[in-house]
Amino acid sequence: MNGAYENILNKASQQCRDRGERLTPKRERLLALLLEADGPKSAYDLIAEHEQVYGESLAAMSVYRMLNFLVEAGLVHKLATTNQFLACSHISCDHAHEVPQFLICDDCHGVEEVGMQRNLLNELKASAAKVGFTMGGQQLELHGRCQKCSGSETN
Repeated sequence: MNGAYENILNKASQQCRDRGERLTPKRERLLALLLEADGPKSAYDLIAEHEQVYGESLAAMSVYRMLNFLVEAGLVHKLATTNQFLACSHISCDHAHEVPQFLICDDCHGVEEVGMQRNLLNELKASAAKVGFTMGGQQLELHGRCQKCSGSETN
């Protein structure tokens, strides 16, 4: 693992300590696999990769518990529409972040994390409230085609 990943894992460990929790070795390994991944991974992808890389099998229930911990700690995002996970691209940042939204390519399955300004989220909440709807989750997942797959790649 390169130095950049080491710094991210150190920051993640500190974030967990700040919450009064621990980034255990197994949780750290799952996070490392997601950091090194070229896209989102399912729990079963991570089970197979963990066994291949670390020579240790993990029970699916344990992996889901570890992933839920990582999501709650703000280190990993769960893509609800695809039931996959990816490392947060802002783990090592020290500034406030916008609300994450994910642009998911239906062709290549690539995912881009981009921030949505809070004022847009507030407008969505207000619109929903007008019809008596209370928004729960704030994460948005938008499906479509990425620049590469749509053939509009700029050079």
